[in-house]
Amino acid sequence: MPKTLMTLIRAGLLCTLAGTIPVLADVAQPVARDQQLEARVTALTQELRCLVCQNQTIADSHADLAIDLKNQVREKLAQGESEKEITDYMVQRYGDFVLYRPPMKSTTWLLWLGPFLILFCGIAVLARMIANRRVAVEALPEHDMQIAAALLADTPEKKEAP
Repeated sequence: MPKTLMTLIRAGLLCTLAGTIPVLADVAQPVARDQQLEARVTALTQELRCLVCQNQTIADSHADLAIDLKNQVREKLAQGESEKEITDYMVQRYGDFVLYRPPMKSTTWLLWLGPFLILFCGIAVLARMIANRRVAVEALPEHDMQIAAALLADTPEKKEAP
């Protein structure tokens, strides 16, 4: 077969395949027919932490568990449960960690104060390292200090000065 005929056959096959791909695609179905329900689901899932990602809300996460929890929230809201009841259920099941803004109580003090404790410890370690470094400079033996003074006295700037 001539090379140009093969090229035309390949191009025709490629166009045919490219034309069938959109036919195979499915249209995304709306998640909720009720827009008010969807707004409530979004608002509530913005307040719940994804247990897989841990730095995202359930609304923002694409993890399988987050999608399941979002669907569970949607079902519970559709059944008439209040946001407070759903939040209490999630806390009972997963603990205060599921809340994106956990309440300040004895079991969550570490969540609230932990970053400040780490910052304080870091500043204390840095201050101690700086203090130890100053002591080390001041602790040079007298003989070494005399050598350093003699070297500094022999610099060209000192020789040019009258």
